[in-house]
Amino acid sequence: MNKLIALCAFIFITISCKTGGKGDYILPTSTGNTNKILVVIKGNDWEGSVGDEIRSVFGEHQVGLPQPETLLSVSQIDPVGFKGFMRNSKAVLVVREGEKEQITVTKNKYARPQILVYATAKNKEGLINLIRNRGKEIIKLFKDEDITFIQNIFKKEKIDESQFETIKNLGITLTIPKRFNMVEDKEGFLWLRQHLKSGIARGDGTNNILVYSYPLEDENNIADNITAVRDTIGKKYIPGSKEGMYMITEQAYTPFVFDAEIDGKKAYETRGKWEVKNDFMAGPFVNYSIIDKENQRVIVFEGFTYAPSVNKRDFIFELEAIGKSLKVK
Repeated sequence: MNKLIALCAFIFITISCKTGGKGDYILPTSTGNTNKILVVIKGNDWEGSVGDEIRSVFGEHQVGLPQPETLLSVSQIDPVGFKGFMRNSKAVLVVREGEKEQITVTKNKYARPQILVYATAKNKEGLINLIRNRGKEIIKLFKDEDITFIQNIFKKEKIDESQFETIKNLGITLTIPKRFNMVEDKEGFLWLRQHLKSGIARGDGTNNILVYSYPLEDENNIADNITAVRDTIGKKYIPGSKEGMYMITEQAYTPFVFDAEIDGKKAYETRGKWEVKNDFMAGPFVNYSIIDKENQRVIVFEGFTYAPSVNKRDFIFELEAIGKSLKVK
Protein backbone atom coordinates (compact mmCIF):
# COMPACT_ATOMS: atom_id res chain seq x y z
CA MET A 1 0.00 0.00 0.00
CA ASN A 2 2.79 2.41 0.94
CA LYS A 3 4.58 1.57 -2.31
CA LEU A 4 1.40 2.33 -4.27
CA ILE A 5 1.00 5.70 -2.53
CA ALA A 6 4.63 6.55 -3.21
CA LEU A 7 4.26 5.60 -6.89
CA CYS A 8 1.14 7.73 -7.24
CA ALA A 9 2.90 10.67 -5.57
CA PHE A 10 5.86 10.32 -7.95
CA ILE A 11 3.59 10.28 -11.00
CA PHE A 12 1.67 13.32 -9.70
CA ILE A 13 4.85 15.29 -9.09
CA THR A 14 6.25 14.36 -12.50
CA ILE A 15 3.06 15.39 -14.30
CA SER A 16 2.85 18.62 -12.26
CA CYS A 17 6.40 19.59 -13.20
CA LYS A 18 5.67 19.14 -16.90
CA THR A 19 2.05 20.20 -17.22
CA GLY A 20 1.19 22.00 -13.99
CA GLY A 21 -0.49 24.71 -16.03
CA LYS A 22 -0.48 26.24 -19.44
CA GLY A 23 3.07 27.19 -20.36
CA ASP A 24 4.56 25.41 -17.33
CA TYR A 25 6.27 22.70 -19.36
CA ILE A 26 10.01 23.10 -18.99
CA LEU A 27 11.36 23.61 -22.50
CA PRO A 28 14.95 22.88 -23.48
CA THR A 29 17.29 25.75 -24.25
CA SER A 30 17.27 26.62 -27.93
CA THR A 31 20.33 26.24 -30.13
CA GLY A 32 21.75 28.47 -32.83
CA ASN A 33 23.50 31.81 -33.16
CA THR A 34 22.06 35.23 -33.86
CA ASN A 35 21.50 36.23 -37.48
CA LYS A 36 21.11 32.58 -38.48
CA ILE A 37 17.91 30.78 -39.42
CA LEU A 38 16.93 27.21 -40.26
CA VAL A 39 14.59 26.89 -43.24
CA VAL A 40 12.25 23.89 -43.16
CA ILE A 41 11.36 23.15 -46.77
CA LYS A 42 11.23 20.14 -49.07
CA GLY A 43 14.55 19.40 -50.74
CA ASN A 44 13.28 19.71 -54.31
CA ASP A 45 11.65 23.08 -53.47
CA TRP A 46 14.91 24.27 -51.89
CA GLU A 47 16.84 23.31 -55.02
CA GLY A 48 14.21 24.89 -57.25
CA SER A 49 12.68 28.33 -57.80
CA VAL A 50 11.29 28.68 -54.26
CA GLY A 51 14.74 28.11 -52.78
CA ASP A 52 16.24 30.54 -55.29
CA GLU A 53 13.85 33.25 -54.09
CA ILE A 54 14.66 32.55 -50.44
CA ARG A 55 18.39 32.74 -51.12
CA SER A 56 17.93 35.95 -53.10
CA VAL A 57 15.88 37.74 -50.43
CA PHE A 58 17.70 36.49 -47.35
CA GLY A 59 21.07 36.66 -49.07
CA GLU A 60 20.88 40.44 -49.49
CA HIS A 61 24.04 42.09 -48.16
CA GLN A 62 24.02 44.11 -44.94
CA VAL A 63 24.86 47.70 -45.84
CA GLY A 64 27.74 49.52 -44.20
CA LEU A 65 30.15 46.58 -43.92
CA PRO A 66 33.60 46.50 -45.56
CA GLN A 67 33.18 42.93 -46.83
CA PRO A 68 29.99 41.41 -48.29
CA GLU A 69 27.97 39.74 -45.52
CA THR A 70 24.36 38.63 -45.77
CA LEU A 71 21.56 39.96 -43.58
CA LEU A 72 20.96 36.42 -42.34
CA SER A 73 22.85 33.16 -42.66
CA VAL A 74 20.52 30.41 -43.91
CA SER A 75 20.60 26.61 -43.70
CA GLN A 76 17.94 24.12 -44.87
CA ILE A 77 16.36 20.92 -43.63
CA ASP A 78 13.63 18.73 -45.12
CA PRO A 79 10.40 18.58 -43.07
CA VAL A 80 10.94 14.85 -42.41
CA GLY A 81 14.23 15.70 -40.70
CA PHE A 82 12.76 18.47 -38.56
CA LYS A 83 12.46 16.49 -35.36
CA GLY A 84 14.42 15.71 -32.21
CA PHE A 85 17.14 18.22 -31.40
CA MET A 86 16.69 19.93 -34.78
CA ARG A 87 13.40 21.35 -33.48
CA ASN A 88 15.33 23.20 -30.78
CA SER A 89 16.72 25.69 -33.29
CA LYS A 90 16.33 29.26 -32.08
CA ALA A 91 15.06 30.74 -35.37
CA VAL A 92 13.07 28.67 -37.85
CA LEU A 93 11.31 29.53 -41.10
CA VAL A 94 8.79 26.87 -42.17
CA VAL A 95 7.86 27.16 -45.86
CA ARG A 96 4.83 25.09 -46.84
CA GLU A 97 1.83 24.88 -49.12
CA GLY A 98 -1.63 25.36 -47.60
CA GLU A 99 -5.14 26.65 -48.19
CA LYS A 100 -4.44 30.25 -47.20
CA GLU A 101 -1.61 32.60 -48.09
CA GLN A 102 -0.28 33.98 -44.81
CA ILE A 103 2.61 34.49 -42.43
CA THR A 104 2.12 33.35 -38.86
CA VAL A 105 4.44 33.40 -35.87
CA THR A 106 4.78 30.98 -32.96
CA LYS A 107 7.21 31.44 -30.10
CA ASN A 108 8.79 28.92 -27.72
CA LYS A 109 7.02 25.88 -29.19
CA TYR A 110 9.85 23.37 -28.91
CA ALA A 111 12.55 25.32 -27.05
CA ARG A 112 13.16 28.66 -25.35
CA PRO A 113 13.83 31.26 -26.60
CA GLN A 114 12.54 30.35 -30.06
CA ILE A 115 10.67 31.93 -32.94
CA LEU A 116 9.02 29.93 -35.71
CA VAL A 117 7.76 31.84 -38.74
CA TYR A 118 5.37 29.92 -41.00
CA ALA A 119 5.17 31.10 -44.62
CA THR A 120 2.18 29.46 -46.30
CA ALA A 121 0.74 29.73 -49.82
CA LYS A 122 -1.44 27.63 -52.11
CA ASN A 123 1.31 26.63 -54.54
CA LYS A 124 4.96 27.19 -55.46
CA GLU A 125 4.19 30.37 -57.39
CA GLY A 126 2.36 31.72 -54.36
CA LEU A 127 5.31 30.88 -52.09
CA ILE A 128 7.70 32.71 -54.42
CA ASN A 129 5.49 35.81 -54.41
CA LEU A 130 5.05 35.64 -50.65
CA ILE A 131 8.81 35.50 -50.04
CA ARG A 132 9.46 38.22 -52.61
CA ASN A 133 6.79 40.62 -51.34
CA ARG A 134 7.03 40.01 -47.58
CA GLY A 135 10.62 38.85 -47.23
CA LYS A 136 11.74 42.04 -45.50
CA GLU A 137 8.90 41.64 -43.01
CA ILE A 138 10.07 38.09 -42.24
CA ILE A 139 13.68 39.24 -41.86
CA LYS A 140 12.55 41.95 -39.42
CA LEU A 141 10.72 39.35 -37.32
CA PHE A 142 13.92 37.35 -36.93
CA LYS A 143 16.12 40.42 -36.41
CA ASP A 144 13.85 41.91 -33.75
CA GLU A 145 13.81 38.60 -31.89
CA ASP A 146 17.61 38.46 -32.00
CA ILE A 147 17.84 42.03 -30.68
CA THR A 148 15.68 41.04 -27.69
CA PHE A 149 17.77 37.89 -27.21
CA ILE A 150 21.04 39.87 -27.11
CA GLN A 151 19.56 42.54 -24.83
CA ASN A 152 18.37 39.90 -22.37
CA ILE A 153 21.88 38.45 -22.21
CA PHE A 154 23.38 41.89 -21.64
CA LYS A 155 20.86 42.66 -18.87
CA LYS A 156 22.37 39.81 -16.85
CA GLU A 157 25.84 41.38 -17.06
CA LYS A 158 24.84 45.03 -17.20
CA ILE A 159 27.44 47.63 -16.32
CA ASP A 160 26.74 50.13 -13.54
CA GLU A 161 26.14 53.14 -15.74
CA SER A 162 25.81 55.57 -12.82
CA GLN A 163 29.61 55.77 -12.85
CA PHE A 164 29.56 57.65 -16.17
CA GLU A 165 28.94 61.38 -15.89
CA THR A 166 27.79 61.70 -19.52
CA ILE A 167 25.03 59.10 -19.17
CA LYS A 168 24.00 60.51 -15.80
CA ASN A 169 23.85 64.08 -17.07
CA LEU A 170 21.94 63.10 -20.20
CA GLY A 171 19.36 61.34 -18.05
CA ILE A 172 19.34 58.15 -20.11
CA THR A 173 19.76 54.43 -19.54
CA LEU A 174 21.58 51.91 -21.72
CA THR A 175 22.00 48.16 -21.40
CA ILE A 176 25.79 47.87 -21.75
CA PRO A 177 27.60 44.65 -20.77
CA LYS A 178 30.48 44.76 -18.29
CA ARG A 179 33.00 43.78 -20.95
CA PHE A 180 33.18 47.47 -21.98
CA ASN A 181 35.73 49.76 -20.31
CA MET A 182 35.87 53.54 -20.25
CA VAL A 183 38.24 55.35 -22.59
CA GLU A 184 36.94 58.87 -21.99
CA ASP A 185 34.09 60.55 -20.16
CA LYS A 186 34.25 64.34 -20.24
CA GLU A 187 32.54 67.40 -21.67
CA GLY A 188 29.35 65.44 -22.33
CA PHE A 189 31.16 62.81 -24.40
CA LEU A 190 31.48 59.14 -23.43
CA TRP A 191 33.71 56.58 -25.17
CA LEU A 192 33.64 52.93 -24.09
CA ARG A 193 35.72 50.11 -25.58
CA GLN A 194 35.57 46.32 -25.59
CA HIS A 195 38.61 44.31 -26.67
CA LEU A 196 37.51 41.45 -28.90
CA LYS A 197 38.64 37.95 -28.02
CA SER A 198 37.88 35.83 -31.07
CA GLY A 199 39.52 34.95 -34.37
CA ILE A 200 42.17 37.07 -36.01
CA ALA A 201 40.70 40.12 -34.23
CA ARG A 202 41.85 38.77 -30.86
CA GLY A 203 44.00 41.26 -29.01
CA ASP A 204 43.82 43.93 -31.70
CA GLY A 205 40.13 44.22 -32.52
CA THR A 206 37.70 46.40 -30.57
CA ASN A 207 34.02 47.25 -30.32
CA ASN A 208 33.43 50.88 -29.36
CA ILE A 209 30.51 52.92 -28.03
CA LEU A 210 30.13 56.70 -28.25
CA VAL A 211 27.41 58.67 -26.46
CA TYR A 212 26.85 62.44 -26.68
CA SER A 213 24.22 65.03 -27.56
CA TYR A 214 23.89 68.35 -29.33
CA PRO A 215 21.17 71.06 -29.41
CA LEU A 216 18.09 70.47 -31.55
CA GLU A 217 17.84 73.40 -33.96
CA ASP A 218 16.24 72.41 -37.27
CA GLU A 219 14.69 68.93 -37.19
CA ASN A 220 14.55 68.88 -41.00
CA ASN A 221 18.35 69.08 -41.30
CA ILE A 222 19.33 66.35 -38.83
CA ALA A 223 19.66 63.54 -41.39
CA ASP A 224 21.73 65.70 -43.74
CA ASN A 225 24.12 66.74 -40.94
CA ILE A 226 24.85 63.34 -39.38
CA THR A 227 28.15 62.90 -41.24
CA ALA A 228 29.31 66.44 -40.43
CA VAL A 229 28.46 66.02 -36.74
CA ARG A 230 30.28 62.69 -36.39
CA ASP A 231 33.33 64.07 -38.24
CA THR A 232 33.45 67.02 -35.82
CA ILE A 233 33.27 64.60 -32.87
CA GLY A 234 35.95 62.36 -34.40
CA LYS A 235 38.36 65.24 -34.90
CA LYS A 236 37.86 66.50 -31.35
CA TYR A 237 37.78 63.25 -29.36
CA ILE A 238 39.06 60.26 -31.37
CA PRO A 239 42.70 60.71 -32.35
CA GLY A 240 44.87 58.40 -34.41
CA SER A 241 48.37 57.22 -33.57
CA LYS A 242 50.05 60.42 -34.78
CA GLU A 243 49.34 64.12 -34.90
CA GLY A 244 46.91 65.02 -37.68
CA MET A 245 45.22 61.62 -37.53
CA TYR A 246 41.64 61.27 -36.31
CA MET A 247 38.46 59.35 -37.12
CA ILE A 248 36.28 60.54 -40.00
CA THR A 249 33.49 59.11 -42.12
CA GLU A 250 35.07 57.25 -45.03
CA GLN A 251 35.09 59.73 -47.87
CA ALA A 252 34.77 57.15 -50.67
CA TYR A 253 31.63 55.58 -49.21
CA THR A 254 28.31 57.37 -48.73
CA PRO A 255 26.56 56.19 -45.54
CA PHE A 256 23.03 54.78 -45.66
CA VAL A 257 20.43 56.64 -43.57
CA PHE A 258 17.13 55.05 -42.50
CA ASP A 259 14.16 56.21 -40.45
CA ALA A 260 14.13 54.57 -37.02
CA GLU A 261 12.48 54.76 -33.62
CA ILE A 262 14.24 54.55 -30.26
CA ASP A 263 12.30 54.67 -26.98
CA GLY A 264 9.22 55.84 -28.89
CA LYS A 265 11.11 58.80 -30.35
CA LYS A 266 11.84 59.58 -33.97
CA ALA A 267 15.42 58.74 -34.87
CA TYR A 268 17.76 58.14 -37.77
CA GLU A 269 19.83 55.01 -38.19
CA THR A 270 23.02 55.56 -40.17
CA ARG A 271 25.28 52.75 -41.36
CA GLY A 272 28.58 53.33 -43.04
CA LYS A 273 32.33 53.03 -42.77
CA TRP A 274 34.78 55.07 -40.73
CA GLU A 275 38.47 55.59 -41.36
CA VAL A 276 41.36 57.36 -39.69
CA LYS A 277 42.49 60.40 -41.63
CA ASN A 278 46.01 59.92 -43.02
CA ASP A 279 46.14 56.33 -41.74
CA PHE A 280 44.99 52.86 -42.84
CA MET A 281 42.63 52.01 -39.97
CA ALA A 282 38.96 51.60 -40.94
CA GLY A 283 35.79 49.69 -40.16
CA PRO A 284 31.97 49.84 -39.99
CA PHE A 285 29.74 51.94 -37.74
CA VAL A 286 26.08 52.20 -36.81
CA ASN A 287 24.79 55.55 -35.56
CA TYR A 288 21.46 56.42 -33.93
CA SER A 289 20.55 60.10 -33.82
CA ILE A 290 17.50 60.39 -31.57
CA ILE A 291 15.28 63.47 -31.58
CA ASP A 292 14.43 64.39 -27.99
CA LYS A 293 11.99 67.27 -28.55
CA GLU A 294 11.04 67.55 -24.91
CA ASN A 295 14.62 68.49 -24.01
CA GLN A 296 15.39 70.21 -27.32
CA ARG A 297 18.36 68.04 -28.15
CA VAL A 298 19.58 65.21 -30.35
CA ILE A 299 21.01 62.26 -28.43
CA VAL A 300 23.59 60.27 -30.36
CA PHE A 301 24.57 56.67 -29.80
CA GLU A 302 27.24 55.28 -32.07
CA GLY A 303 28.90 51.89 -32.20
CA PHE A 304 31.93 51.22 -34.34
CA THR A 305 34.12 48.18 -34.85
CA TYR A 306 37.78 47.66 -35.62
CA ALA A 307 38.36 44.00 -36.45
CA PRO A 308 40.81 43.54 -39.33
CA SER A 309 40.50 40.43 -41.50
CA VAL A 310 37.33 39.03 -39.89
CA ASN A 311 33.62 39.36 -40.59
CA LYS A 312 31.99 42.20 -38.67
CA ARG A 313 28.23 41.72 -39.05
CA ASP A 314 27.73 40.15 -35.65
CA PHE A 315 29.95 42.69 -33.87
CA ILE A 316 27.90 45.56 -35.32
CA PHE A 317 24.70 43.68 -34.47
CA GLU A 318 25.63 43.61 -30.78
CA LEU A 319 26.26 47.36 -30.89
CA GLU A 320 22.87 47.81 -32.59
CA ALA A 321 21.22 45.90 -29.73
CA ILE A 322 22.88 48.18 -27.17
CA GLY A 323 21.86 51.31 -29.08
CA LYS A 324 18.24 50.18 -29.31
CA SER A 325 18.15 49.70 -25.52
CA LEU A 326 18.52 53.46 -24.95
CA LYS A 327 15.77 55.08 -22.93
CA VAL A 328 15.30 58.64 -21.70
CA LYS A 329 14.33 58.78 -18.02
